[in-house]
Amino acid sequence: MKNRAEAEVVITELREALARAGIILPSLGLDAVSYAHRSMPPLVELGRCNMDTARQLAKVLGEQ
Repeated sequence: MKNRAEAEVVITELREALARAGIILPSLGLDAVSYAHRSMPPLVELGRCNMDTARQLAKVLGEQ
């Protein structure tokens, strides 16, 4: 069963965690195509970012 509300909560949690790390992904959101699909769960669309943001994200992930 698809649960848009749950997906939105996950997206909010990810957005807030990224913000705490100083990273903003402007196009972070629910992937509309997967949400419309009948048999797969909704996907989180991370979207595009510039190279500086990608480097910052890689740095933060490397610190874990």
